Amino acid sequence: MIILVIEWTDKLYRWGLSHGIRILGILLLTIALIYALRFGLKSFIRLYMLHEHGGVEKEKRVKTLTRILSVVGGILIVASGSMMLLSELGIDMKPILASLGIGGLAIGFGAQSLVKDVISGFFILLENQIRVGDVVKTGENSGLVESVGLRVLVLRDFSGNRIIIPNGEIATVTNMTYEFSRYPFELGVAYKEDVDRVIEVIRRVGEELAQDPPFKELITAPIEIMGLDSFGDSALIIKGRITTQPIQQWTVGREFNRRIKIAFDKEGIEIPFPHRTVYFGEDPGRLGRLMDKESDSA
Repeated sequence: MIILVIEWTDKLYRWGLSHGIRILGILLLTIALIYALRFGLKSFIRLYMLHEHGGVEKEKRVKTLTRILSVVGGILIVASGSMMLLSELGIDMKPILASLGIGGLAIGFGAQSLVKDVISGFFILLENQIRVGDVVKTGENSGLVESVGLRVLVLRDFSGNRIIIPNGEIATVTNMTYEFSRYPFELGVAYKEDVDRVIEVIRRVGEELAQDPPFKELITAPIEIMGLDSFGDSALIIKGRITTQPIQQWTVGREFNRRIKIAFDKEGIEIPFPHRTVYFGEDPGRLGRLMDKESDSA
């Protein structure tokens, strides 16, 4: 019995000298890599935010990306360390790797849409295409961005409906409030009006609006009037635009339209509307005679 204990002790000692040191080294290396990954990502955040002045939304985006990279990097490090430990314990990794490969292939076929959503979401966050608080349009859906995640984009439309769109289904995005916004306008006036005079009135209204305290902080550039853009069926179309702070173009545009109506009325500038002439055939009085007969019989 004593001899058997001595033999097992000797074997354990030799195994510890050959494998134990390597196992300890693998454990220490795995822990060190995890801490190095976290430290590197934190340092990246500090350096990035120090040189880039993007506000709260850019900080959110960077933190989201670093959290994702931290999780993915941690999983890879732990998985690699675990396989090395199993190899040192004498477990053959070939059957395990083969099973994982087949299982991963099956999961991949079953979750193609999920993988597509995650990859698309990662690049949306990486490239800062959409941020919380933007107003965007994608496909037939539009609204205020409530959430940008790895899997879905969440919008809130004008009616208050919450729209959830998988990132993999996003083909094109129109961001109407990225860095700045613009309110384009097309104003129709009668053909008899003096175009230069009308443009001067529009410019005056735009300049007065930009100096008005409630709207002064919302408008970021002088009004731009492109001039007489086209000849409509019943109006001359004058085109222009106003540059505003993000998401403020509709507030500014509604007030601009109100002031334009007041100014045009004051200056006697006609805003035409379509007219329709009704033709009753070769005998215009026939309809009147028929109506008179019906009234007499009644």
